[in-house]
Amino acid sequence: MSFELFLKEKDRVFRVAELNFAIKQLLESNVPLLWVRGEISNLVKAASGHFYFSLKDDQAQVRCVMFRHKNQLLREPIANGQQVEVLAVATLYEQRGDFQLTVEQMRPAGLGILYEQFERLKQLLESEGLFAAARKRALPAFPKRIGIITSPQAAALRDVLTTLKLRLPSAPVVLYPAPVQGAGSAEKIAAAIQRANRRAECDVLILCRGGGSIEDLWAFNEEIVARAIAASEIPIVSGVGHETDFTIADFAADERAPTPTAAAQRAVPDRHALFGSMAVITQRMQRAQHNRLQNAMQAVDYLQRRLVHPAQQLQRQAQHLGQLQQRMQRAFAYRKQHQHWQWQIMAQRLRSASGDFTRLHDNQTNLANRLVKAMRMTQEQRSGRVESTAQHLTLLNPQQVMARGYSLVQDASGSVVSDAGQLAIGAELRITFAKGWAQTKVKECGVVRSSYEISDGDL
Repeated sequence: MSFELFLKEKDRVFRVAELNFAIKQLLESNVPLLWVRGEISNLVKAASGHFYFSLKDDQAQVRCVMFRHKNQLLREPIANGQQVEVLAVATLYEQRGDFQLTVEQMRPAGLGILYEQFERLKQLLESEGLFAAARKRALPAFPKRIGIITSPQAAALRDVLTTLKLRLPSAPVVLYPAPVQGAGSAEKIAAAIQRANRRAECDVLILCRGGGSIEDLWAFNEEIVARAIAASEIPIVSGVGHETDFTIADFAADERAPTPTAAAQRAVPDRHALFGSMAVITQRMQRAQHNRLQNAMQAVDYLQRRLVHPAQQLQRQAQHLGQLQQRMQRAFAYRKQHQHWQWQIMAQRLRSASGDFTRLHDNQTNLANRLVKAMRMTQEQRSGRVESTAQHLTLLNPQQVMARGYSLVQDASGSVVSDAGQLAIGAELRITFAKGWAQTKVKECGVVRSSYEISDGDL
C-alpha cells in the first residue's frame, strides 16, 4: 500500500496492519540514512545476538535495534550511559507499531568531528605530495644504530626492544623520549624527530605507540608530526596502534607497520635468517671451491699425461716422419702405375678409332644411296596417287556427265528433281545443261520404271 491511498480513499477504513505497513513504507522511502547522537539506555543484548536499546537526550528518546551482523563490527563493547553517534534508517516495527531506528554503524560521540579533521588533513597533505611513493626512502639493509621515538613508560617500547634484541642484538639502540598522548604531545614528538636528525647518530627511526582509541592516537594525526616525518633525512618506520589503526603518521612515514613489534621487524634484519643465508652462501662457496679444485686437478692430470721426455718426443717424431715417407712412396708408386694404365687405355682407344674410318665411310655411302632410292620411290608413289585422284575427280565432275547429254533439273525452290512423281502439272522447272540453262513448265508427267527394277509380274 502506498501513501497515495491516504489521499485518494479518505473514507476508507484501514486495517491496522495496512496502516503500519503504509507508514513504514512512507518512512523508509522519504527519510534518508542519517547520523543521530544520544545516550544509550535500556540496553538489551538478546540471545539471538541482536542489540535492543533506546537512544535519548534531555528532551526525547527513540527505540533502536542493531542486528548481530552489524554489532559484530564494533571495536569496543557498548554499555548504558555511553554517548554515541549512530548511522541509522528510520522505520516502523509493524507488529507493535513502534517507531524505531535500525542502526548500521556506531561510534563514540564526538568522533565524527575527529574523522572530518582527519580526512581534511589527509587530503591537504596528499595534495602537497607528502604521501607520494617517490618521496619515500628505502630502509637500510643493515642499520648500525636504531633510534626509537616513544614514551619511556609505553608498553610498546618493551616489545620493540625485545624484538630488536632477538633479531639484531649487536645494533645499539637510542631512545628519543616523547609523550605519545595528551596535550602538547604532537609538538614533542615532532621535536624528538628533529632532534634525532640533528644528532644524525642513527640509520633508521622507529615511531611507535600501542593501541588505543582515536583520541588516544590523535597526536599522530597532527599536521606538525606529519611534516616533521616528511622533513626527516633519516628513514622512519611508523608502528602506531593495532593493525586496523591508520594515522596521518602512517601515510607520511617511509614505511608503515601494523604494530610496534612489526615496525621493529621491518627496521632490522633477522639474525637467524642472516645466519641461515650465510650458511647457504658458505655451502655454495664450499661447493664452488671444491668444484674449482677438482677441475684444476683434472687439468693438471691432463697436462701431465701430455708431458713426455724430449728423447721420447724425438723418437715419436722420427717414427711419424718414417710413416710419412712410406706413405709418400706408396702414393708416388700408385700414381705412376695409375698414369701407366691411363696411357695404355688411351692408346688402345686410338688404335680402335683409326681402324673404323673405312667402315664408317662405306656406311655413309651406303646410307646416301639408300636415301636417294627411297626418295625416288616415294616420289613415284605419290605421282601415281595424284594421277589416280585426278582421274576420279574427272569421272565425278557433273560437267562431264552433262556433256554426255544429261542435264540437272531443279524445282522452284532449287531442290534437285529426281522423280517425276514429285512434280505437278504447271510447275516451273530450271534445267541446267553442260552449257547454259533453260526455264520451263510441266505440261505432262509420268513415272518410268528403271531397267533394273523387277516387279512380281516379271517373275
